[in-house]
Amino acid sequence: MNGTLFIWQLIKIIVGFVVAVTASGLFLSWGLFQPGSPEADPAAFAAMIGAAFVTASVLGAVAFVPAACVILVSEIARLSGIVFHVASAGAIAFLLWTLDGTADAGLRPGSPVVLAAGFVSGAVYWIIAGRTAGNWLLRTKTAPHEEKATDEDL
Repeated sequence: MNGTLFIWQLIKIIVGFVVAVTASGLFLSWGLFQPGSPEADPAAFAAMIGAAFVTASVLGAVAFVPAACVILVSEIARLSGIVFHVASAGAIAFLLWTLDGTADAGLRPGSPVVLAAGFVSGAVYWIIAGRTAGNWLLRTKTAPHEEKATDEDL
């Protein structure tokens, strides 16, 4: 284990998680408020930004434990693919959305939006920290290829 790379990866994980839930909060708030440009309606734009930070803090608190488990698995198993991170974040968002205690049959309204918000957060996390998952672990040397038997050995 390389200590410097480990500390650097921990910093990227923390920053990546915070920026990912903030991006997800912005995505959800943008859809809720649908503000125009800041010059056209500054109050709506400021409300959207404020709601995004509140949403991000709630999302971060709710998704912290499942996200930490997925991050731990990706670091130990060196899973650095974008598909893994985007799919995992989408699955976390969808599961948290559907497992809220309501007993409806079928998908709840807004499920595609929640999935998209999860995909956004997974992509943002991958850009910051997921691409280098497991790079701090020492690489094990592979066994040298066994020499093929020649006619003289037989």
